[in-house]
Amino acid sequence: MSGDGVGDNDGAGTGDGEGQRKQRSFWKELPLLIVIALVLALVIKTFLVQAFSIPSDSMQNTLQRGDRVLVDKLTPWFGSEPERGEVVVFHDPGGWLPETDVPDPNIAQKFLSFIGLMPSAEEKDLIKRVIAVGGDTVECKKGGPVEVNGHALDEKGFIFAGNTPCDDQPFGPFKVPKDRLWVMGDHRQNSQDSRYHMDNADRGFVPVKDVVGRAIVVAWPLDRLATLPVPDTFDQAGPGQAAAVVGSLAAPGAAGLAGAVPLVLWRRKRLTSRPVKESGPHSTGPGGGTAG
Repeated sequence: MSGDGVGDNDGAGTGDGEGQRKQRSFWKELPLLIVIALVLALVIKTFLVQAFSIPSDSMQNTLQRGDRVLVDKLTPWFGSEPERGEVVVFHDPGGWLPETDVPDPNIAQKFLSFIGLMPSAEEKDLIKRVIAVGGDTVECKKGGPVEVNGHALDEKGFIFAGNTPCDDQPFGPFKVPKDRLWVMGDHRQNSQDSRYHMDNADRGFVPVKDVVGRAIVVAWPLDRLATLPVPDTFDQAGPGQAAAVVGSLAAPGAAGLAGAVPLVLWRRKRLTSRPVKESGPHSTGPGGGTAG
């Protein structure tokens, strides 16, 4: 009978008393694979990138209903703040979204949403374009363009075809407070953005602390794969002080699984290739043989 972790019992021992560990069963490695995948998914969702689904038309034609976008959550950890022209996801500042009754999630649903494997019904997030940042002066008169620091924005490249910049809800001029953002949807006549919340406590401004991150890529469907760059017109608005409801998808979970597989395979390779010294009265001698 061969000893635990020793090579095949075929009478061919190693000359130096070393053997090879048996390769562990995949099913024994599976729990480790799952744990690593879950931890990586949580880290990716919390600190790196998160996927969101677009369920409304408020950002057409830049974003269509059903698009999936990837949101950069890493750069804010290094002190970066939203800039003009960026498309950002942010938590409801209060009163932007209607109160709706949602069923209480069970423990499994809470866990899966916590690690990013399913949307959270409890989170209330929106997606809009940043028009002005803290320190900027912004206004839009009926029949005119949106102006930031006296510069008229050329929005033809991203505003919804046939829409006016603000004829449905003119505003300003006013100065954006520090650590606040003025945001608007690209489909102006179908977006309940900053203009429609000027009577709220935040006067329509979005606190920078409520920003989840910047949407950087349309990742799905594949025929709409595209980046979300800042339009050139925002570069001409002068310096400021700061350099639709969406639901999270399973991208962090998929990325976590992708990261866990190589780690587990690497560990398996190390375990199976590590030599094992035999010791004791039943060790293999110089002439070969099997352990009894």
